[in-house]
Amino acid sequence: MKGNDGECVLCPRACGARRGEGELGFCQSTHRPSVATVCVHRGEEPVFGPEGMVNVFFHHCTMQCVYCQNHQVSLNFAKAEHTDAETLAGEILKLLGPRRPCAGFVSPSHFVPQMREVITMLRRGAPYAVSVMNTGAYDLRGTIESLEGEVDVYLPDFKYMDDALAREYSQAPGYPGVALAALREMYRQKGSNLAMDEAGLIRSGLVVRHLILPGHTENSIACLRALAEELSTSVHVSLMAQYHPCLLYTSPSPRDRTR
Repeated sequence: MKGNDGECVLCPRACGARRGEGELGFCQSTHRPSVATVCVHRGEEPVFGPEGMVNVFFHHCTMQCVYCQNHQVSLNFAKAEHTDAETLAGEILKLLGPRRPCAGFVSPSHFVPQMREVITMLRRGAPYAVSVMNTGAYDLRGTIESLEGEVDVYLPDFKYMDDALAREYSQAPGYPGVALAALREMYRQKGSNLAMDEAGLIRSGLVVRHLILPGHTENSIACLRALAEELSTSVHVSLMAQYHPCLLYTSPSPRDRTR
């Protein structure tokens, strides 16, 4: 989404960069999609099937989590290479198939228009394709509204109900309110029920991920409570415990960083 003068207001930061003119904002990205890799990624939630999904890992991110497992490509000072929607769709189609129908877009919040363009191409080339938006949920509600009928599966992380933690560990001010608004819109579109095909693969729905941070179980409890109270007690939640500190940071855990 752009302002009246072509200024980027796509994410909650609304930094106003004229990306189409090469000006770089917080995410350090131009208007052209920048992709680190397109690959088959197994080990996702069971609803995505044993064959995994075809994941598109974008360069850079609107959040800068100190514990990001993809920090080599997600940090905003990482080297980025640009592509175009047609080329990206072609790479995805080479790896998709009826037994692996899901195309996952990882951290796409700063490339939503480009993601939408790719999804349109995938539907033409592979009518069975399932589009998955794998986001940190630091998204404007209006952005999620604009994706109704285009994104099949929302796979957001719900990271924080503590704004101080969001600022300290992800440089994401206002995260709790922003993320809850985005999640409410995802829930409005998809509800609690997962639409599955005959092979047991997801076709549509909402699955919320939450990573438990060492030393901050109270934040996890608050996140789960918010999901139950603001969305539904029936929403599908994937609890994760694979916290691993980024090598670029010396503290072994978030708790140590707050001492």
